Amino acid sequence: MVAAFPFSAIVGQDEMKRALLIAAVEPRIGGVMVFGDRGTGKSTAARALAALLPPMKVVAGCRFNCDPAGPKCSHGGNGKVDDVAVPFVDLPLGATEDRVTGALDIERALVAGEKAFEPGLLAKANRGFLYIDEINLLEDHLVDLLLDAAASGENVVERESLSVRHDARFVLVGSGNPEEGELRPQLLDRFGLSVEVRTPQDVQQRIEIMRRCDAAERDGKAFAAKWRRKDRQILNRIADGRALLAAITVPDSTLADAAMLCMAVGADGLRGELTLIRAARAVAALDGESAVGRSHLRTVAPMALRHRLRRGVLDETGPTVRIERAMAELWP
Repeated sequence: MVAAFPFSAIVGQDEMKRALLIAAVEPRIGGVMVFGDRGTGKSTAARALAALLPPMKVVAGCRFNCDPAGPKCSHGGNGKVDDVAVPFVDLPLGATEDRVTGALDIERALVAGEKAFEPGLLAKANRGFLYIDEINLLEDHLVDLLLDAAASGENVVERESLSVRHDARFVLVGSGNPEEGELRPQLLDRFGLSVEVRTPQDVQQRIEIMRRCDAAERDGKAFAAKWRRKDRQILNRIADGRALLAAITVPDSTLADAAMLCMAVGADGLRGELTLIRAARAVAALDGESAVGRSHLRTVAPMALRHRLRRGVLDETGPTVRIERAMAELWP
């Protein structure tokens, strides 16, 4: 098995890395959508973050990664506790609905005459990451299903006389190339954060990327050891952020700033404000702050709002420029 590329060794793409860290601290964000050029480290960053996280505790014998600290496992766990790696599940474009949600275990039904549930990818991804490459090419009904599960935190299967309900709490990470088709706006809006990545145009940065990739291919263990200390610092930052998150306050003035910004850019609905505040709180937690301020809103506003704006017929500027322009006018 090839070792994951160290998260701290990824060159550039700061917004993408920040969005993934926010999702790791605050899973309720609703997932991260990464649109951009091919070969810009989209899947590498997501895999690196999952590999960076420490092993998680699960109920031994449970195929749904039940948390020992949660309600008693009702899925066949033996009551003991195991340490397992944080799941990172790839969802292939050709996956069927049964493969995603789970279905009747045909083998047990035919051999033993028993009705049993065969968990799907949502069960395997519980408490981990579910990654979908080229999500803009995934069938719409599967995207609907995934986003509903990500939002509710559970998967419900009612078919073939089976009735199964299990936790499905995961960080949904989707990536795609806009040239190959866009995601439907109503589905894109369900993602918490949207990130744009571009091929680096700085020569020195591209040289450093080649240098690090070559070093990782030549001796992956030595390369990982070189970056272990910085990865540990990021891990500690995530752990501290999670512990601090619940105690962070959001002043009324910050709520007003968020509402005025969303009104100024014409964001549809209230999901923009909610995501903006959640993401800003996560950034404050990562920075070790005690309250959310305007600076945190500035940091997360483009990624929280750019995919929620309507395209103006006469406005040729992109959504990021519109958001930055609105912030400059509101908060000079």
